[in-house]
Amino acid sequence: MDKFQEMTVFAAVVDAASFTGAARVLGMSKAAVSRHVAELEERLGLRLLHRTTRKLSPTAEGEIFHARCRELLANLDEAEAEITARTGAAGGTLKVNVPVTFGILHLAPLWPRFLARHPRLVLDVTLSDRIVDLVEEGFDLAVRIGQLPPSSLIARRLASTRLVACASPAYLAARGEPATPAALAGHDIVSYSLFSMGETWTFAGPHGPVAVKVAPRMRANSGDTCRAAALQDLGIILQPGFMVGADLAAGTLREVLPGYRAAELGVYAVYPTRKFVTPKVRLLIDFLAEAFAAPPWQD
Repeated sequence: MDKFQEMTVFAAVVDAASFTGAARVLGMSKAAVSRHVAELEERLGLRLLHRTTRKLSPTAEGEIFHARCRELLANLDEAEAEITARTGAAGGTLKVNVPVTFGILHLAPLWPRFLARHPRLVLDVTLSDRIVDLVEEGFDLAVRIGQLPPSSLIARRLASTRLVACASPAYLAARGEPATPAALAGHDIVSYSLFSMGETWTFAGPHGPVAVKVAPRMRANSGDTCRAAALQDLGIILQPGFMVGADLAAGTLREVLPGYRAAELGVYAVYPTRKFVTPKVRLLIDFLAEAFAAPPWQD
């Protein structure tokens, strides 16, 4: 009988509101999760969960027990983290979620350096542009880019990157350069379809904000695809500096509308709300803040 394991599994089931979700977070089979909860209920002589085909929720006794489990587990995590912090050697697996392109271009080169500093850590990095649920999916930290909505998550700003309207020199030589955002209506546009602003591009101009609705010749849900199309002279794109900075520096892409600035996006380290941030998470946050103190894509 492992009371710690039972409490961990029960808390995960209530947090995820399902045996399947808890199994995914804990890296266990659904059958093993169900068995632990059943054994716990049998030992206590209480029903802790209401189970229906559509819904799983704690009973009144289950809610009380869940709160106590969470408190005890948090205290244990804090005690372990404090001892580990005193030794200066954090260990364990650090599960991280990062955006695909940013992860490949700017984070992949950093991971070996981070692990060399902390040999007892193991990194589990998932690249995805989907906004994951950190708690339900068991991530310790995520890197997110954009303007973050209100959330219970804690976010630390690491850097910023502005959106840049740009095109290839060959395209601009053939079609001319737009003098104002309104002139984009006469140009071929390659649009990133996942922008929250849709196809209304907004700029801060000499006389205030300017918004223009573009009519794309091509749409893609991949910034890399938009960039590749622009490099092949297809049209004008609006993409973050971290993606097109090297192209602008090399001259393979050229900024248009330099007198008008598009939105600035934050680059954030995001992690769940906790009373105590574990040393391994703190080490990674501090490392990323140091690495992006002078971002390579800045103007």
